[in-house]
Amino acid sequence: MSNVKIYGADWCSLTHRSMDHLRHRGVPFDYINIEKNPKAAEWVRSQNGGKEKKPTIDIDGTILSEPSNEDLDAALA
Repeated sequence: MSNVKIYGADWCSLTHRSMDHLRHRGVPFDYINIEKNPKAAEWVRSQNGGKEKKPTIDIDGTILSEPSNEDLDAALA
């Protein structure tokens, strides 16, 4: 099983879409709210050229920024 971390915000619809998709697929993940975790927010910016893209998802070291459900499926394959 993959090690999946979702860095996002509670209000972000794209974050919720990704979490819902992973739940539907039965993929466990850790959710990190970057608005409550400054170090996580800094990490997200470092992965996205200084931008705070939500969600930024780490799947076993593969980083996806604002991925589609298809992008998530491909990374998990």
